Amino acid sequence: MGLHMSKIVVLGAGGWGTALAIMCYKYGHDVSLWSPFEEELENLKRDGENKKLLPGVVLASEINLTSDVGVARDADLVVLAVPSFAVRQTAKRLAGVVCDGKVIVNVAKGLEEDTLKRLSQVVSEELPQARVVALSGPSHAEEVSRNVPTTVVAASKDKSAAIFVQDILMNPTFRIYVNPDIIGVELGGALKNIIALAAGVCDGLGLGDNTKAALMTRGITEMARLGVALGGSAQTFAGLTGIGDLIVTCTSMHSRNRRAGIYIGEGLTAEAAIKKVGMTVEGYKTTHAAYLLARKAKIEMPIVDECYQVLFENKDPYKAISDLMQRKKKHEIEEAWFADVNW
Repeated sequence: MGLHMSKIVVLGAGGWGTALAIMCYKYGHDVSLWSPFEEELENLKRDGENKKLLPGVVLASEINLTSDVGVARDADLVVLAVPSFAVRQTAKRLAGVVCDGKVIVNVAKGLEEDTLKRLSQVVSEELPQARVVALSGPSHAEEVSRNVPTTVVAASKDKSAAIFVQDILMNPTFRIYVNPDIIGVELGGALKNIIALAAGVCDGLGLGDNTKAALMTRGITEMARLGVALGGSAQTFAGLTGIGDLIVTCTSMHSRNRRAGIYIGEGLTAEAAIKKVGMTVEGYKTTHAAYLLARKAKIEMPIVDECYQVLFENKDPYKAISDLMQRKKKHEIEEAWFADVNW
């Protein structure tokens, strides 16, 4: 299972990048972990672990820690594991390094805030010579680094590239499916962070299981609605990168988005909540991007709208929930889906 002794370069030494480097090394690969921050690399070398994000998980000394992006030149596989806001600038660094046909795997889950583009589109713009794959699914770094059984999806317009990633990275505790619907996979990974923020707000307000179940269920409906409008498949949102990732992100304290939401529900401003989390909260900027995308696509996304108002217009969370509950009456199933049903 997996192609052993591939040369893998992971760009980004945050929690997810470090976890993937540790996993790849464990299963026999030659691994380099890149960071543009010398202090970050020095801390990793000194401590032998990522003390802040993955305390207690050993980072083998054989993993090459480097600030030289040129290490990607001879790699069999390059993994982009930087936050979504850094994807374009990191891809630019690779422009003179990546050869034609190189497979680049992006594992960040978000949208580019200024352009509203999916991250594979951003990478392809900067590296048109590369074959781009999105790797997404319910996969906390804290668990992957500790060999907790995890299942994800490799998605690409290029079937052979997706299978290549599956062949190299799949192992006994990291199962990978392939999916041609990179639009749906990327949007699922990005949009679920918004719903997780909202779920955290509900927890911070002390609301119950009923509320969270409703939020998640109606949330996946909104996610799929926008995804289909932008060219994705509704079926993808019923899979690992849709409902699967939504479940794990809305229910786990590993989720930075949920934690930020809890702090907002407890009374902090969005800015103060993100500062308290102390790490990238992808759902914050993604809420802004999705809000604009929904308007551009003329898609109704009431949960996203309320999240936007809470995060960016200081709307009271209780008022947002009240407004959602008192929207005009609706059918649960989209009308186009049951137009032929006789009641």
